[in-house]
Amino acid sequence: MLDNLTQRLARVVKTVRGHARLTEDNISDALREVRMALLEADVALPVVKDFIARVRQRAVGEEVVGSLTPGQALVGVVHRELTELMGGAHAGLNLAAQPPAIILMAGLQGAGKTTTTAKLGKLLRETQKKKVLVVSCDVYRPAAIEQLRLVAEQAGIDFFPSQAGQKPADIAAAALDHAKRHYYDVLFVDTAGRLGIDEAMMEEIRTLHAQLQPVETLFIVDSMLGQDAVNTARAFNQNLPLTGVILTKLDGDSRGGAALSVRQVTGKPLKFAGIGEKLAGLEEFHPDRMASRILGMGDILGLVEEARKSVDEEKAKAFAQKLKTGKGFDLNDFKEQISQMRKMGGLSSLLDKLPAQFAQAAGQMQGGIEEKSIRRIEGIINSMTPLERGKPELIKSSRKRRIAAGSGVPVQEVNRLLTQFEQTQKVMKQISKGGMQKLMRGMKGMLPGMPR
Repeated sequence: MLDNLTQRLARVVKTVRGHARLTEDNISDALREVRMALLEADVALPVVKDFIARVRQRAVGEEVVGSLTPGQALVGVVHRELTELMGGAHAGLNLAAQPPAIILMAGLQGAGKTTTTAKLGKLLRETQKKKVLVVSCDVYRPAAIEQLRLVAEQAGIDFFPSQAGQKPADIAAAALDHAKRHYYDVLFVDTAGRLGIDEAMMEEIRTLHAQLQPVETLFIVDSMLGQDAVNTARAFNQNLPLTGVILTKLDGDSRGGAALSVRQVTGKPLKFAGIGEKLAGLEEFHPDRMASRILGMGDILGLVEEARKSVDEEKAKAFAQKLKTGKGFDLNDFKEQISQMRKMGGLSSLLDKLPAQFAQAAGQMQGGIEEKSIRRIEGIINSMTPLERGKPELIKSSRKRRIAAGSGVPVQEVNRLLTQFEQTQKVMKQISKGGMQKLMRGMKGMLPGMPR
């Protein structure tokens, strides 16, 4: 996510050196680089102009204090302004209403409304213990209603049936009556999208909004649309009293401009970000954390929160003890860490939250493990005997052939796994000898406000 933008902004640090103060002259090249990075990321031109002007105003005259370099001081200014550009602080859902709290989901066809509806319902059920009902008012798109039924079932939330021949207003009224009679906390109304903005679509959703008076009207936008996402957001904002925005497909190959433009154009907070097809792939949007990720600083807080939700505490304690002593890390532990990584959204999700240089190192350590190959790795380890998992050094040619045959892979795959394990084992030993402290010391001074 936003890789190109991150790489361009990382070069900013290297353009301002050896000055005791940031001035118009010594930051001009750096700001030109920031401007180009934002435009390449498909951020709207008016947003870029306003952002650069604010950074220039804040940066000129900024004292380079303590042990910060001028480049780090400028990055600190850019970080603060990026955070402000995306809303400043996290804005959660407002569910303070007479139950059921109604949430209207709006957006173009293909933006991911239906899947996001299930993701958000699952999130409320698991984190806030809400009783959730979903209904589809999309009577135009083939299989839209069936799609919502299936994803609702997977998410563990209730589905109110509707049919293509019904009117959206009648469906909404029936679903609201059912939600009231059965004491639901939240009712999600998934509306119809179109392939483009048209007046009939807007009139229908305006009618639904007037009828339901939702406590939240969320605009779902595909972050891969770039400039079109901004135009779509502006059109919806003019026709509906939006209360928030959810960005989908933020883990794709998008340049990320929508994340920086939509908040500025609509004035509405970015509340959530979709990061993958899985129903667990929805994150609260924290502007300060996203700014850190864009600048290559990672999102350690987000990583910790994800770990708390996914990691078995007892197993984590046992692994921490092995890490501390530097002894006993075997293929059973390797398999467990791979499984935990998958629960936390896979390798790409984890690397996205790590500071840039650590993410690169971790990627090399994993030897290019792709999420789709994690099951294969587990299969290879499962084909080993308990003795082999505990003492991988015993695995020679004949054992490799047997393990490969048992897991249905070539011998080369077994060799690759053992190489990845050895690399990981070396890193574990380095950390046990104080390497983690060295890594953390390397981070100090890079993050704004982090003491050395």
